[in-house]
Amino acid sequence: MEKLKASLLTTALKPDPVLNNVPRQVPDAAYSLVEPIIFKNREIIHVTLEVAKYLGFTEEYLELEEFKKMVTGGWVDSKNPSFAMNYGGHQFGQWAGQLGDGRAINIGQIEIDDASQQLQLKGAGPTPYSRRGDGYAVLRSSIREHLCSEAMHHLGIPTTRSLSLALTGEQVMRDAFYDGNAAYEKGAVVCRVAPSFLRFGNFQLPSANGNDSLLRQITDFTIKHHFPQIKSEGKEKYLEFFKEVSESTLELMIHWQRVGFVHGVMNTDNMSILGLTIDYGPYGWIDDYDPDWTPNTTDNQHKRYRYSAQPEIGLWNLWQLANALFSLIDDSKPLEAILNDYKTQFVKKHLEMMRCKLGLTVPHDSDVDIIADLMELLPKVEVDMTLFFRELARLNSTINDADAFEILSVAFYDLDNLSINESKEWQDWISVYIIRLKQESAYAIKRVELMNSTNPKYVLRNYMAQLIINDAEKGDYTLLEQIHEMLKDPYKEQPNNDKWYAKRPDWARNKPGSSQLSCSS
Repeated sequence: MEKLKASLLTTALKPDPVLNNVPRQVPDAAYSLVEPIIFKNREIIHVTLEVAKYLGFTEEYLELEEFKKMVTGGWVDSKNPSFAMNYGGHQFGQWAGQLGDGRAINIGQIEIDDASQQLQLKGAGPTPYSRRGDGYAVLRSSIREHLCSEAMHHLGIPTTRSLSLALTGEQVMRDAFYDGNAAYEKGAVVCRVAPSFLRFGNFQLPSANGNDSLLRQITDFTIKHHFPQIKSEGKEKYLEFFKEVSESTLELMIHWQRVGFVHGVMNTDNMSILGLTIDYGPYGWIDDYDPDWTPNTTDNQHKRYRYSAQPEIGLWNLWQLANALFSLIDDSKPLEAILNDYKTQFVKKHLEMMRCKLGLTVPHDSDVDIIADLMELLPKVEVDMTLFFRELARLNSTINDADAFEILSVAFYDLDNLSINESKEWQDWISVYIIRLKQESAYAIKRVELMNSTNPKYVLRNYMAQLIINDAEKGDYTLLEQIHEMLKDPYKEQPNNDKWYAKRPDWARNKPGSSQLSCSS
């Protein structure tokens, strides 16, 4: 395939000298050359045409066997060796040592308008970094990654993309909920796309191993190819690099908070050096607003990666990256200044984001209290986050309190059991908000446009993904295609999709796969 070229990473950094896929410790190497498994009965079940077109693939090419081989692991070219990256990371706050691409294999890159996009297969077989795993993925988790990658992109959130979803034709044994009930599931492969899949962990591992030479090579490579705006040299270059990563990480955290997305596994090895959302394992969107909610069953006890903690965890992860880069800078004060700036900027940017969600286009001193009161009020009763903020745009400065509450009531899960005191608290907040809107009356049209471009109408709720999975496991991909199309315009009204603009159904409240998820894939 002429478009696909060897990765710059493989031509610039030190490889593992052992050429096999056997799981092992790989010292002092940035990556290992590996070959994906060739699945004889592979079948592509969905392609993201927008991504394919961006990569330069014609619709005719997508029908060829060559394309099928490329996105399922059957295409091998000695000129473009596939590889798995070597990295470490902190998992749930503890240093885990070497981790690496355990079920991800990079197959090459495509040059596009002086830029490049890396293609990576997830689920195409074991690598030296598979540890106790087998390197494969199952259909249910692959559907979730394929859909969410595209959903996040169309929400305007930095993310890896997904070119295709394919069945391997093989069965994979998994214990989906770690409850001792392992069973065979359909194997699948997702072809992921990103400018780079480098993570914080790529820098942490050589630092932890005391290999400053490899750390410097990886950092210089990353700056040269992914941060060309950095022109300085020496220590200043590495400080500018860290500042760029800190700023993009902060922007990502603000985006996640804006739409109610919870990553679920914010380990440092799952943090993109480019500020992308990466590695869609147990994730989810908040249904009823609960700042302590996590989609990850593994995190149920300590809730380290709960919704409200994500910005703080983003900062904690940046501290670990700063520690890794310290030997290149040898001065803690400028690193600490950048980290302190993250905290300062978060307060500022979070306020700006919340003003957008509430349609407050003209800043006012009272906004801080209005926002704080709402954030305190929302968790007291079950209120759907997506519906509440979307419906809020229907309020205006002339509406009475009762009509306003009636509009917002569609977001309440148990309105009938609202206590007198809870009802009064909501009425009081609505009254204050409507009075505040009087200061926005000259900008009414602009306010609604701002709110409806900030607060999505459609998000990929876990129960929706589970319905798609249920059908797909029976060989029916109709709903997969329908939801994939709907998520392309999450801020549009789309009357034909109104059935998906609804609160989580009661049956999905505690149903496995529709509420919380495990790390099993």
